[in-house]
Amino acid sequence: MQNSPAYLDAIRRRRAFSRSGYKTLADEGFDGDYVSPIQMTSGNLTGPMLISKDWLDAPSVRANRETLTKTGYLPNTPYNRVIDKVLALVGLSRAEIYITPVFALLSHTRSSVIPLSDRKASFDAVGQYELMGRRPVACGRDAAEVLRASGVDHIETIHPSARGLSFDARAARIAKALEAA
Repeated sequence: MQNSPAYLDAIRRRRAFSRSGYKTLADEGFDGDYVSPIQMTSGNLTGPMLISKDWLDAPSVRANRETLTKTGYLPNTPYNRVIDKVLALVGLSRAEIYITPVFALLSHTRSSVIPLSDRKASFDAVGQYELMGRRPVACGRDAAEVLRASGVDHIETIHPSARGLSFDARAARIAKALEAA
């Protein structure tokens, strides 16, 4: 993984951050040299930055340990299938971008509502240190709300898992935002 001093500081901050009611990556055996495991494949510190709500929940981590250990993400989820379409549209690979969540902990259920206070506390403690001068693309309302509350200049777009649109339509919107960043 990257060994930039700023990135190493963000990893240190993630390791130090906890919040009642949530699991840490270390609690689930995923304390690696990254802020989020998805950066195993999408951790380019100079590449365009996509920020969404969270990485995964604790039960999904437990159920998919083998795949996550190899790639840091679940390729067959709607989120990642749309991201792959986005990357094809803009001519980038996962290795050329940086993906991170605003919330660096694991919830206890899939698609759980994470209060703004918890998301903002995580971003203040960890996420803001990942920006490194980049203008992020906020994928979804949860990420955009945190970036607005933190005064971070960003571009807003839909979440890759947003319902009501086809994967192609979602990918087109996100690709447009990524190109604008």
